[in-house]
Amino acid sequence: MTDIHSAAITYRGNGIEMKGYVAWDADTAGARPGVLVVHEWWGCNEYAQRRARMLAAAGYTGLALDLYGDGRIAANPDEAGELMNARVNDMEGTRSRFMAALDALKAHSTVDENRSGAIGYCFGGGVVTHMARMGAPLNVTGSFHGAIGLAAVAGPDQIDCRIMVYHGEADVLIDAEQISGFKAQMAKTGANYDFIRLPGALHGFSNPIATTNGQKYGLPLAYNALADESSWAHLLLTFEHVFTDQ
Repeated sequence: MTDIHSAAITYRGNGIEMKGYVAWDADTAGARPGVLVVHEWWGCNEYAQRRARMLAAAGYTGLALDLYGDGRIAANPDEAGELMNARVNDMEGTRSRFMAALDALKAHSTVDENRSGAIGYCFGGGVVTHMARMGAPLNVTGSFHGAIGLAAVAGPDQIDCRIMVYHGEADVLIDAEQISGFKAQMAKTGANYDFIRLPGALHGFSNPIATTNGQKYGLPLAYNALADESSWAHLLLTFEHVFTDQ
């Protein structure tokens, strides 16, 4: 049995107020790992919040964070691009906002502050791999069709975080340069990571509305149920192993 509770959560970082969403299972006894959910370029919408609830159902506390501030959600790709690019062009500020969300998650009454992770989608997948590369205090990260080029940056000599990347083999939005740059940084640090290619999957493969958005906006996006379900199941197994070892 599960008794999933959820609530809006407001926190501050990088000089702004951010509005996230936290979910947990009231039937789970004791403190459990906390996992951040970093949204797609649209913002902290229902999809990110649903993933937080799915984490709660799996026995974690999930917090869908707000990187844009004031809970802003883009109405179209132009707005989404502007919001995302503002954060990509200010990664120091983005790291500050991420860490504020992590602090808020660790302060939640259900969370074991010594066990934490982060997952992200598209833009958010790039953010979580970037944070792992920069030495954020995370035990594990998972990127789904993520902009992993954001992790192709100089950082600590070693990475202690377990890093998972789930990439659609047919994704034309994440180019070979992003992939090779990411892998080069992982090799440089000796990181414990997996780069898993999902056959036939396009960008956005985890989001059920990706196909609709792709058709509406003329973008190479599509939902892929097999890629979605298999990558999620694999991530949960990874979480189980990582968090059990902590």
